[in-house]
Amino acid sequence: MEIALIADDGKKELMAQFCIAYSGILSKHHICATQTTGKYVKDAADLDIEMLMAGSTGGCEQIQSRISFNEIDVLFFFRDTEPAERHSAMQQDMLRLCDVYSVPVATNLATAEVLVMALDRGELDWRKLVNPYLLRRSKGID
Repeated sequence: MEIALIADDGKKELMAQFCIAYSGILSKHHICATQTTGKYVKDAADLDIEMLMAGSTGGCEQIQSRISFNEIDVLFFFRDTEPAERHSAMQQDMLRLCDVYSVPVATNLATAEVLVMALDRGELDWRKLVNPYLLRRSKGID
């Protein structure tokens, strides 16, 4: 499965702790993250993470693009509870895309734990039917 991680500045520690706690499950999947979040998590949880651009310089847009092409299966997006104005439009666009493409998304720890456990039990395997990247990779094309 393709997992994307984004954490606002006030939630990076929480994202790192989450990834440490569930590193056994997460390590079985491909993870991409915005640069600062990815570095933070990689250093803390020792996971292999594809680093995208920093969120403020295009990383969020890279993840949005992957969602639009149905190449993200799960999004963990830990947001500050009082978002800055400059982030709110991007956040709304990201969540809208997840709704459009039926991408499970967690914006808080409780939902993230539910999703990661469902991922471990295979309950999100239906995403393999709609994610062209997973299909190409399983056939050895990519």
